[in-house]
Amino acid sequence: MIFKRQGLPARDIHYLLASEPLGRRLKNIFPGHSLTFSRAEDGTLVKLAYTPGPLETLEFERVGDDFVGRELRQEPRRTRAYKHGVIDHSLFIASQRAGLSDNVTMRLAQIFQWDIDFVLDIRQGDEFHVVFEELYVGDEFIGHGDILAAEFVNRGESYRAIRYADSHGRADYYNPEGDSMRKAFLRAPVEFSRISSNFNLRRIHPLFKRNMPHRGIDYAAPTGTPILAAGDGRVVTASRTKPNGNFVVIQHGEQFTTKYLHMSKFGRGIKSGVKVKQGQVIGYVGATGWASGPHLHYEFLVNGVHQNPRTVELPDAEPIPRTELARFNERAAPLLTLLDDFKQQVQLAYGG
Repeated sequence: MIFKRQGLPARDIHYLLASEPLGRRLKNIFPGHSLTFSRAEDGTLVKLAYTPGPLETLEFERVGDDFVGRELRQEPRRTRAYKHGVIDHSLFIASQRAGLSDNVTMRLAQIFQWDIDFVLDIRQGDEFHVVFEELYVGDEFIGHGDILAAEFVNRGESYRAIRYADSHGRADYYNPEGDSMRKAFLRAPVEFSRISSNFNLRRIHPLFKRNMPHRGIDYAAPTGTPILAAGDGRVVTASRTKPNGNFVVIQHGEQFTTKYLHMSKFGRGIKSGVKVKQGQVIGYVGATGWASGPHLHYEFLVNGVHQNPRTVELPDAEPIPRTELARFNERAAPLLTLLDDFKQQVQLAYGG
């Protein structure tokens, strides 16, 4: 352990780790974290500074035999940056070519995931514009902040999003009219590589070679890929049967039900009766039950009737409350103007 290599006596190590509430953080030191030891003339440790990242330092000062910790946080300088990309192969390749980090690209995809399927819907010539924050300490770039505004053009249709933090500090993304970018349900509750079987009421089953309606969609993905709750709801079944393997059924209010089959295992704490939030991990892709390979079989029911998850009209999430609308418009306008100004610069650069 790093403390022993510094020659600290076991008693000091004990008091450092036991100091509340910050001492426990010293149990999770990783490569790249910085530790500074200050000692008295006799070698006694009088102060330890632990810096897990560029914006945070934990200081532990000796008081008698004990140590008292305090947390120091530095606020980064935020600047606005803009990127534009045109897709010829995939979103990630276009983003890398435009100079976007994978982390920002993932967040961009998450903002528009309710309107655009980034596996199946992307076409050559689609493009994106994104205004985001870059974070600096002094002159040192330390990472990316929030996406502030973005536009994605998919198959000629434009989708725009603005980040808005309400008067209570809760932040989310909305279109220029104040409607949430979210839907009440995810279109695809797993990161998949391909659709191995579509919704088809006249499907011939691959194992039994007879007509067996396929009332859902099979998303092929590697074993262990997380499966997410498509929407807020309550687990009504988390069980195992011979045909379904490990499966979960979630009830979303009175009207909607979703089903997830062939899991390798359930998510932590997932059992009948528990409430789940949209995006929560409820299980992992597998090939249990009547499955010819690892995939998620996903079903979507409206009032007990199976619907095609790819095409069913999904209900919207809650829009900006009327009491917040004027505040939203006031903050959204300059971001939309900034996005338009950047777009115009791109068009001028390309002679548009």
